Amino acid sequence: MAKQKSTASATIEEPACAPEWSDILRQMIFIRRFEEATEREFRKGKIGGYLHVYSGQEAVASGIITALDKGDAVFTGYRDHAHALSLGSDPKGVMAELFGKGTGISKGKGGSMHLFDVEHGFYGGYGIVGGHLPLAVGAAYAMRYKQQNGFVVCFFGDGAMNIGSFHEAMNMCGLWGKEGMCPVLFVIENNGYAMGTSVERHSALTDLAARVRAYNISTEKVDGQDVFALRGVADRVVRQMRETGKPYCIEAVTYRFSGHGAADILQPYRTKDEVEQHKHRDPIAILQNRLREICGLGDEDIKQMEDEAAERVAEAVKFAEESPQPDPRELFTDVVAEHGPQPVNI
Repeated sequence: MAKQKSTASATIEEPACAPEWSDILRQMIFIRRFEEATEREFRKGKIGGYLHVYSGQEAVASGIITALDKGDAVFTGYRDHAHALSLGSDPKGVMAELFGKGTGISKGKGGSMHLFDVEHGFYGGYGIVGGHLPLAVGAAYAMRYKQQNGFVVCFFGDGAMNIGSFHEAMNMCGLWGKEGMCPVLFVIENNGYAMGTSVERHSALTDLAARVRAYNISTEKVDGQDVFALRGVADRVVRQMRETGKPYCIEAVTYRFSGHGAADILQPYRTKDEVEQHKHRDPIAILQNRLREICGLGDEDIKQMEDEAAERVAEAVKFAEESPQPDPRELFTDVVAEHGPQPVNI
């Protein structure tokens, strides 16, 4: 996986042939193959619960997260595998979590929708639509209150924008942001559908970025299939937010190639022709073609990346299969705070 890079040296003028771009391509290929493997294992009955994969949207996670520093925090919804992997979470631990094993990064208790890895700056993985937005806003405020240099990235989908907590979070963020006390980078992963309902059918205002601007938060729209465009915006905005402490919002217009979830097989809400048309703008192919033209990336280079990804994914699946089930006693750990603050007598 590509290592997180210090924003002190990351600039939009960075040459496209820098080794980091090969790392980003390698990362995106790995995420795609990882997600494909999770769907196969789900069909075999190895993965229980529910499963939402990220195929088609890889440029968004990779383009934003590779611009971050250690100490920054990331929150996202339930389509969360790619964000954890982009941040550097162990693929074996992620796969084991999907299998519900004790070696998973959430000890087998969370599954696909509740990945959590504080060591790598990943604060979830939330199954409640839009429920993580107020948490991200609070975390960003806490960072400024404690005079820390980090900031928060909060990913969410177009469907989450019709949830009450979205409006509450945006309003508080806009208010605190006036004073430079809420450095949140909101990333709308607009993949065109809230489950099976298109943006045109679920949002009265389809310019989603405009809905965020109503709360005095600056926004811009970006091609979510072009990792160059996303990384360029991220580099600029990250530097700006560290200096000002003010929030910002990016609407990344993207598309998911798979169904909403693993059980969404028939997809009656969209045609096969529509999906195939969007696959002509596969973010991995776009980056590969760009690196071929500019850097001389060859077929052998790509094959090496594909082989490496396949090997790592196979290792992750094998690890998950061979890992033990959680100890039954784990049912009672990490559930409630056992030594919280004592009540105050008034």
